[in-house]
This record gives sequence, C-alpha cells and structure tokens, in this order.
Amino acid sequence: MKIDQEKSDFLDEMLEHWQQENLLTPTEVERLKTSYEAKSFDWRRLAQYSFWIAMACGVISLGALLIDNKFLNYLRTLYNTPDGVISLLSAVAAGFLYKLSFKRKKTLPMQVFSNDALIFTAVMLTANAIAYMGKAIGKGDGHFSILILLSVFIYAVLAYIFKSRLIWIFVLISLGAWFGTETGYLSRDNLYFLGMNYPLRFVFFGLALTLISLSLKKVKAFSFFYDTTYICGMIYLFISLWLISVFGNFGTLDKWYGIKQISLFYWAIISAVACVTSIFVGLKFRDDIAREFGITFLFINLYTRYFEYFWDSWHKALFFSVLAGSFWLIGRRAEKIWNVEFLKK
Repeated sequence: MKIDQEKSDFLDEMLEHWQQENLLTPTEVERLKTSYEAKSFDWRRLAQYSFWIAMACGVISLGALLIDNKFLNYLRTLYNTPDGVISLLSAVAAGFLYKLSFKRKKTLPMQVFSNDALIFTAVMLTANAIAYMGKAIGKGDGHFSILILLSVFIYAVLAYIFKSRLIWIFVLISLGAWFGTETGYLSRDNLYFLGMNYPLRFVFFGLALTLISLSLKKVKAFSFFYDTTYICGMIYLFISLWLISVFGNFGTLDKWYGIKQISLFYWAIISAVACVTSIFVGLKFRDDIAREFGITFLFINLYTRYFEYFWDSWHKALFFSVLAGSFWLIGRRAEKIWNVEFLKK
C-alpha cells in the first residue's frame, strides 16, 4: 500500500513504540513494515493542480478577450465576423468537445482530469456562445440577466443528459449570478433590493438553495446532484453570513468606513448562531457536511472578530502571541484527534 511520507513516518514510530512495549515482536514489526511504502511523489495531485491552473488561465484568457475592446475591434477589422457567427461557431465547438469528453469518459475513464478539462472548456465555449448571441439579438437595455438565466437552463439540461457534476456546478454558479444581476436590474442599479445589500440577499439565496437540496434529497432524478447542490448552497449561505458580519447591511464602503465595527456585533451573533446550529444539526443527524461547515465558519468568524476588535487596541507582539498560542492549541488538539482516527482505521 502506497501512502504519504508523513503517514509512513507515523506508522514507523508507532510500530517501534509497540515493539518497545513488547506488544509486537521484531519479526511482526518487519512483516508489517513490508505491507506499506511511502510515495516518492504524488503525481495525481500534481496532475489535478496542473489542470486546475490550466483551466483558471483559460478563464482569465477568455475574460481578457471579452473585455478588451481594442482586441475585439482589431479582430473585427481582420475578419469582420458577425456576433451571430461567433456564437454559432462557439456552440459548434462546445458541442464537439462535449461529445469528445463524454466519449473519452467511457473509453478512457482513468484520465479523470483530462476529461474534466475538456468539459470545462466546452462550458466556457457555451458561455461564449450565449454571450455573443445576446450581443447579436440584444436591445441594449442592460437586462443581460436573461442570458445568464438561459445559461442556467442550458447547463442544467447538459448536466442531466451527461450526468456531470462539473456542469451542475456551473448551473449553480450561473443561478447565483442570475440572482445577483436580476435583483440589481429590478432595483434599477440601486445598491439595495427590498432594503438588502448583496451579501444579505445571498444569505436568503443560500438558505433557499440549501433547503431545496434537502427537500429533493430523495427524488431519484435529483439524487445524483444532491451533494453538489447541498455543498454549493452551504457555501453561498456561510460566505454571505460571514460577509454580512463584516460589512453589515451597507451598500457602499464609504458608509461602512464611517461606523465602528462593534456596532455590527449583532450580525456577528447571527452568523455565530447559524454556525452553532449547523454543528448541532450535523452532530444530531450525522450530517458531516453541516458539521464541517459549522465548525469551519465558526473558527473563521471567531478569528475575524479577533482581528476586528483587537488589531488596533493591542500591541502587535501581544496580538500575534495570542494568535500563535491559539493556533498551537488547535493544532495539538487536531493532532490528537487525527492520531485516534488513524489508529481506529
């Protein structure tokens, strides 16, 4: 069995300890040590990170292309290509890549990251096709959230047909983007919608998405996408709660700069209560996702409050000493828990 170097060192130490305690004989220790070996290098992780970086660079490249008017005008003078043609070509290329990637999923299932990279490229081309279609038929009224909603339905159909969680993630990202742009359009570019700024709006959006995912958990057609939807809903919810605990329900940074952070303490309490509730629900119903989100964001909220309230009032030496001590205690506790869980396994 190939394991990480850290785990291999830990096992070596434990086997030597058990030998010293006369729980194992030298022969048994040697026999157990031959049952595992340390990985020389984690090539799978390198492949995963490399494809992530490649896809991120592709997104940046596409974004730079779409916002660079000089470059677009230069291309237009060279090719004079209508927006509708660009949309059609992007759609054809996306369709080809969808077909190729899902064919490779059957013939080359071990090349997980390569296949996902092709799907990601196809998704970007789909977005490009929708964007240029909007430019071709748009009326210039600034209501481009309709295009984002169209992309939600297109990605949803593709995700259901091909049973792809990666495409489903883009369904949920696009749904969040549509919600933000649509509420902005309905408020006529006002910074508030029904008296709520963007973080507060997304608190309700994340809560709604999480509750919908839980209610559809036992629906057979939805079960394949349940975990992805549940996690995305929790991400929307808890990040929004954290942002509202920092910035409050203010629409501009100028207004936020004019208040003391302690005046937003009630938002911090609401965020902390949500975290504790998530931990309680996770423990009671054995929901690992709820428990982990609650614990993670409770720590994030606590350290955020620490920086807010003590950064200016404490000497920096004392500030970082307390910070170092707290992380050391967490690390020690986490190490003990990890050792117990590792030994159980």
